[in-house]
Amino acid sequence: MTIADKSFAKRQKWRIRESTLILVAVLGGSPAEYIAMRIIHHKTRHKKFMIGLPLIFLIQLAAVLVFLYFYKQGTFSF
Repeated sequence: MTIADKSFAKRQKWRIRESTLILVAVLGGSPAEYIAMRIIHHKTRHKKFMIGLPLIFLIQLAAVLVFLYFYKQGTFSF
């Protein structure tokens, strides 16, 4: 989505909302979105993206590690 938004911005077309880009990050796309932003230099001046995306990723990583910890302990079972 980040690459598409950059393309739209260059052509002065309809843009993807920032809230949509953040939602994609929250749903699991934060690593890819951050890497794409850095490569194509899109939204790199926006603090909510430069700080927010790594923060979202760290929260997601912590959640996975906590889940795995409790799953291995046997307190989290399906």
